[in-house]
Amino acid sequence: MTEMKHSKIFKRNENEKPIVRVFFGLLAYLLLIPLVFITFRYIPNFNWPFNLDRLILFLALIALVHFILRKQRLVVVVLWTLILGFLTFGTLTKGYGFRLAYTDYKEKVYGVFTEPQPDNVSSKLRPFPHKIQYIKAVDYYNPDVRNYAVSLTTDDSLRKYVAEYHDYRRLIQCFAVFRDVNRRWNYVNDPLEEEFLVKASDNLENFSGDCDDHSIMMAAAVMSIGGTMRLVHTDEHVYPEILIGDANNLEDVNYIVKHLMFKNESDGKRLHYHIDNQKQIWLNLDYTARYPGGEFMEGEVIAILNL
Repeated sequence: MTEMKHSKIFKRNENEKPIVRVFFGLLAYLLLIPLVFITFRYIPNFNWPFNLDRLILFLALIALVHFILRKQRLVVVVLWTLILGFLTFGTLTKGYGFRLAYTDYKEKVYGVFTEPQPDNVSSKLRPFPHKIQYIKAVDYYNPDVRNYAVSLTTDDSLRKYVAEYHDYRRLIQCFAVFRDVNRRWNYVNDPLEEEFLVKASDNLENFSGDCDDHSIMMAAAVMSIGGTMRLVHTDEHVYPEILIGDANNLEDVNYIVKHLMFKNESDGKRLHYHIDNQKQIWLNLDYTARYPGGEFMEGEVIAILNL
C-alpha cells in the first residue's frame, strides 16, 4: 500500500495537474546549475577544440536530468537533498560550498560575454638575445626589490580579493605589482646604438627606461613575491608575461581581472594570452597594457626567456 502511494506521488502521472508537472520539471532542470558547476570543477578540462569536452559533458547532464524526470521523480528530490547537503558540508568545512558555487555561477555567466582570446606563438623560436645579461638584471632576490613588491600587498581592497579568492592570493598580489609598476613607468630610450639593460634594483628610484628595462623591472618585482615570469622577444619589442596556470584557471582569472581588479581598464575588452607546449597559460604584463592580459603589440614572437 505504501509503495503504491509512493509511486503515485513521485512517478509521472498523465492525469496529474499541469502545475505539478511544471513544478517537477522546473525542479529537475534547476539541477543543471549545481551539477554543471560541481562536475566542471572536479572533472579535468581536456582542452578539446571549441570546448567540445565541456559541451559533451553539458549535453550528457541534460540527458540525465531528462531521463530522471521521465522515469522517477523521487530521484530529483534525492539529488537536490544530496547537493544541498554537499554544499552545506563544504561551507562548514571551508571546502566547495555555497560561496564557491555562487562564485562559479558569476564566472560562468560573466565568461559568456568576455571570453578570453588566445594568441599564437611561432614554433620556430630563436635563442634569446643577451640572455645572460637579462637574467643578471632580473635580480628578484634583492631585498629592496622584495620590499617594494611586498609593500604593494597590504592594501585593504587587495586583502578583500584575497579573502574571496584565496587560491589565487599570489596571482592577485602579482597583479597589484603590475598595476603599480605600469602606473609609475616613464619610457626613456637607450643611448643611440647601445643596448642598455638596467638592473631592477637600480631602477627602483626612477622606474624609467625602454621596453627591456620595463620587462626586467616587472619580472623581478613579480618574481620576488612568488610569481612565475618569462620574457617575450618580438622583432622590435620585449615584454613580460606571467604564468596563471592552465585552462582550468583561466575562467577564474578572467573574472578576477575583468570584474574585480581592473574592471574599468578592461571594460569591453578581452584577455589575451599565449599557451606553451605544456598547455600552460601566460598573460601579457606589458607597459602598453592597462590590465593583465591586454592586447599584444604587433610583431611576431621570435624568442622566449623563461626566468
